[in-house]
Amino acid sequence: MRLLHTSDWHLGRSFHGVGMLDAQRAFVDQLVARVRELSVDVVLIAGDVYDRALPGVDVVDLLDDALVRLTGAGARVMLTSGNHDSAIRLGFASRLLEKGGVHLRTRLQELDAPVILPLGGAGTDPVLAIYGIPWLEPRLVAEQLGVDTASHFEVTRAATERIRADVAARAESRPVHSVVLAHTFASGGISSDSERDLSIGGVGAVPLDLFDGFSYTALGHLHGRQSLSTAVRYSGSPLAYSFSEAKHQKGGWLVDVDKSGVTAVEEVLWEAPRKLAVLRGTLDVLLESPEHAWAEQAYCQVTLTDAQRPAQAMERLRARFPDTLVLGFEPEGAPAGSGASYSSRLAKAEDDLAVCCGFLEHVRGGREPDATEQAALTEALENVRLQEASL
Repeated sequence: MRLLHTSDWHLGRSFHGVGMLDAQRAFVDQLVARVRELSVDVVLIAGDVYDRALPGVDVVDLLDDALVRLTGAGARVMLTSGNHDSAIRLGFASRLLEKGGVHLRTRLQELDAPVILPLGGAGTDPVLAIYGIPWLEPRLVAEQLGVDTASHFEVTRAATERIRADVAARAESRPVHSVVLAHTFASGGISSDSERDLSIGGVGAVPLDLFDGFSYTALGHLHGRQSLSTAVRYSGSPLAYSFSEAKHQKGGWLVDVDKSGVTAVEEVLWEAPRKLAVLRGTLDVLLESPEHAWAEQAYCQVTLTDAQRPAQAMERLRARFPDTLVLGFEPEGAPAGSGASYSSRLAKAEDDLAVCCGFLEHVRGGREPDATEQAALTEALENVRLQEASL
């Protein structure tokens, strides 16, 4: 039996304002091709199938197309819901879809309802049992799972205990090799910026030993592909969704299972439709240096280190790097990050005029308000103060 572990498709997501639906369609094309090429039996999707609880029609159509093509290529699909998904909506028509080879695990009552696949022809031969743990919001599921403390650790422990009990009951009649999908933050994983509202430093994390005894645990939630142990792995997202992922090699894991258990786990790589470039330097160097030629076709995050902010910096950068999406300023000698973001500059604004000027500079790509504009802003702010004083 051959499984392909993926997760965090985030269908419908944008990248700094750039729609990614075409790139996601290209990923689906690669995925279907690999399923055929590698004779994959089951495609695993460990949560965050969508990027929003209410995906657009074109996004739903893309998932529909992906599921039709994957099952048409001869693979079953097993997917769970993540924190970005609406479990109820994603799980709609699950019993009907099961007949077509698409297995949805989005509800608590399905924790101990595995997909059972034979690993031999005899009645006593081992079977493969694939379980799905959807995203567990502790405050919402603690009571249903019978735990007193609403924490990620407690609800995940309760879920895995329920699965272990089911494995033990099935193993009384024949050997069982278990695979578990879980959308969670397991300690030892490395987070990136595009996992929103993710607690780190041990808060909200679950220890790896909760997954002890399972043949393979297919994790989702973190976007970097990584191995936490030989049997516990994150596949990561198929595309980069933040510049912090610029150095990621996107891919998944190909898992082979036979009567003896998991026999091999190999990486499967996805080709990125666009490279990401994180550039830093003075404007003149960035515009003239031949070493940055490769970034002319990439999505770019640029940090300028000029002592003074150059006029029309974004316009000049985009003349060479048309897809510059993020621009920050950190003069040489200034503390790292001091000029990298609008929010950090806003926090240091001394008065209302500085706030307004900083906003205009930010939305115009680094062009500061001229004297005429500053005078108009000053007059407008004064009018607001007079109106407030008259109330």
